[in-house]
Amino acid sequence: MSNNRIVTSPSERVQALSDSFKDVLSLGQKYVDLLDRLAQTKDTKDLLAATIKLTKMDLANAFVNFPPHYQAADYFLIFMDRLLKMHGDTAVNVTENELNHEFEATMASIGNEAIFKFEIDSRGEAAFTEQSQHEPLFYLSLEDKLMQFNNRALVNYFIIYALNQHTDLELRDAVKPLIDFAKYLQQDLDFTIDLGILATANDRRFMLDKPDLPLTVIDRLFVATADEDYMLMNLPRNNGAELILDQGTKLDIAFDPDDYSQEWAFLVEDPDEQVSFFDVLLHYELVRKWYLADRDSLAVRTDHMEIADDEETVPDSNSLAEDHSDDEAEVIAEKDDSEENDE
Repeated sequence: MSNNRIVTSPSERVQALSDSFKDVLSLGQKYVDLLDRLAQTKDTKDLLAATIKLTKMDLANAFVNFPPHYQAADYFLIFMDRLLKMHGDTAVNVTENELNHEFEATMASIGNEAIFKFEIDSRGEAAFTEQSQHEPLFYLSLEDKLMQFNNRALVNYFIIYALNQHTDLELRDAVKPLIDFAKYLQQDLDFTIDLGILATANDRRFMLDKPDLPLTVIDRLFVATADEDYMLMNLPRNNGAELILDQGTKLDIAFDPDDYSQEWAFLVEDPDEQVSFFDVLLHYELVRKWYLADRDSLAVRTDHMEIADDEETVPDSNSLAEDHSDDEAEVIAEKDDSEENDE
């Protein structure tokens, strides 16, 4: 016999209301405990577990309305703020907007005009999004432990838009805490990270969105460097060109002649492995103008990261990445035991 019968008598209605209040009180206590953990914990795994549970918590109730509370996007931003602060990083300022009671972030180096929030899609993946140009700078999945920068959005916002209002050094300082956040996720929580064009490893290849490159595009770079101090040379195996910049930095636009696909890519090399392709676009006007003029051909690809059902799909071995682990479930279970022993 089904338990889903219609409640009709006064006593049954009263009992239903009483049960609903009990459910709300129990849920409210769990909610308060999670908020306390989010605000106070000193343990990064505990911080992640509490944030995940808060983003998934449903406070809806047929009889009782919860007091005003934050939304999933707010918890993502609070999580980011707390992780940065745990490492002493104060370059990102997170505050609550008094009008809509949503949390928003600003960067110290570029002022309060640029506002950033997380926006969440139907899969629960959050995008750290600049609000005036609506550019999703990076994607974050807490449950899958994935973080990936969006190469097109980085260029659209910082290189095309923000560089008109700020210096290259100010923008470099604005990007730095985002890179640091990624590194903390990897170091503390075993996230798989793809820095995209922000990666600085000398062997990182930035694959073009379109695998074929018209050679006239490289010819235009030769023309652009004719009256400059920078030297552009053909590579020994006729598989592209190398631009010699200053302080030992080199930019290659080339394909691997030993790879049958012969897909074109950028490669940045510098003595200390501190310069990314993003840095080259930001600091060198010659390269920036050439790249943007032929961006349809030169745009760097962003491959969406995801965890497959049977095996992991991770970025290439040159990206800043580690294997995804499943100990998140263990962390949550451990916390559940401590919270729910009386249930």
